[in-house]
Amino acid sequence: MRAIWSFWTKPFRARQHYQWLRPEHYFLSWVLSIQTARKHFAKTALYTDDEGARLLVDGLGLEFDQVSTELNALSKFDEKFWALGKVVTYGAQTEPFVHLDSDVFLWKPLPTRLTSAPLLAQCPDYFVLGASYYRPEVLERSISLSGDIWLPAEWVWYRAASSSQRGESCGIFGGHRLDFIQHYARQALKLLEHPDNARGWSMMDSKTEQNILFEQYLLAACIAYHQHHSNSPYRDIEIKYLFESFDEAFHDVSAERAGYTHLISNSKGNPEIAGDLEARVKREYPDYYDRCLKLVANANGRVPRKSFKATAATSGPLRPRQKKRT
Repeated sequence: MRAIWSFWTKPFRARQHYQWLRPEHYFLSWVLSIQTARKHFAKTALYTDDEGARLLVDGLGLEFDQVSTELNALSKFDEKFWALGKVVTYGAQTEPFVHLDSDVFLWKPLPTRLTSAPLLAQCPDYFVLGASYYRPEVLERSISLSGDIWLPAEWVWYRAASSSQRGESCGIFGGHRLDFIQHYARQALKLLEHPDNARGWSMMDSKTEQNILFEQYLLAACIAYHQHHSNSPYRDIEIKYLFESFDEAFHDVSAERAGYTHLISNSKGNPEIAGDLEARVKREYPDYYDRCLKLVANANGRVPRKSFKATAATSGPLRPRQKKRT
């Protein structure tokens, strides 16, 4: 199994280091994500576009066993569909893999029950319709305003048949069942590209909110649908989780026990966490630290800072901890 990352620069440029305390912390996170994971995986790969390769490989100097620029093909898509780069990368795989978000750090190797699984993910993300950031009904209503709508059969069945709704939290995602993963990725792409949905998508203001649906919700729908259809070639599909719930994944004790950190939401702008991140990369990967500062300085036309004045608790390592979303 190899570790892979994806970087589609179109949404990156539009969001400009979204939620991070300072721009350099975005790139410092890339360094720490890759350097911690490569200790546990023999092979690494980056899926990006030409600009992403120039930034991360030529500019930052990150090393991968393979660099693919397949994401050049996404230039026609709206940058608000930021998760599309991940989904297309999932579907492009030809050998078992685990995809890591660039704000995920693996302090310990993933357990064998995950690395040998048909599918693996960070955790299930259960929710109640009408009381969650998962809002499939809003997507359906928005697209159907144009009069026509196409939804994957898995989506339609799951909405009607399952009283327990969930998404699959994809801080990490992958597995050995590449045939299923490729099918799921095709369904997600078709949801965005189908002609019946085109006008509805063009009229939609809140495209950013739909990423969690075509990546995480549709994945759960595909799993449940095929498990319940005995004639499906994917009827035996199953998924294993690093954590059994979202609350467990974002609990300090369980995260430390698993040796896993995923910085999400407002944790990226937390000065203490940002200080820990900066101090750790500066101490353990000083060459990369300098490259991060130079990369940001060159982009902004300013002189790099010479040193970082630590705030409280920044002198120690970045601890394997996580912050709840708000």
